[in-house]
Amino acid sequence: MGPLIAYDHISSNTNFLLAFIIGIGFGFVLESSGFSSSRKLAGVFYGYDTVVLKVFFTGAITAAVGLLFFSLFGWIDLNIIYINPTYLTSAILGGVIMGLGFIMGGFCPGTSFCAASIGKIDAMVFIGGLFIGILIFGEGYPLWESVFNAKFMGAPKLSTSLGLSDGVFTLIMIVAALAMFWVGEWAEKKFPQKEY
Repeated sequence: MGPLIAYDHISSNTNFLLAFIIGIGFGFVLESSGFSSSRKLAGVFYGYDTVVLKVFFTGAITAAVGLLFFSLFGWIDLNIIYINPTYLTSAILGGVIMGLGFIMGGFCPGTSFCAASIGKIDAMVFIGGLFIGILIFGEGYPLWESVFNAKFMGAPKLSTSLGLSDGVFTLIMIVAALAMFWVGEWAEKKFPQKEY
């Protein structure tokens, strides 16, 4: 039964090794999918390329369905899966800051490292900005600590917060994803990328 490390099926070192291998695989898939291109990533916001939306929604659905069935088969204990604690104010502010950075730079943190690994200068500049932001946040933490820790909500699951079972929530997420795929296809036809 999983999680593997929680039940001592694997050691911490093996866990880190697996994370390293999976990370390399994830980076390879990102680059193979074209996610090292800031134009492709920015295309989501402008409507001309929704591949990013489709890939990440597909990943979320695959993970949700996989966890749901693994739980039903008794292969994983969802009660001990780590869920990041929610600090609502900082989550909203962080989302706005990251969203603005994503729109302006054309990268998120993961895709910027993916692009930098193949030598893209704009991604390296983006990573430089990322580290400057980390430094400013870390050094100035006492100034905004109260904002960062505001509205602590524990570690709720969205399905629990909505009063739904995990299965019903997963079904709703699949339907929402299919709707988003349809909207993405419509947007790509409505706002085709201009060739320069």
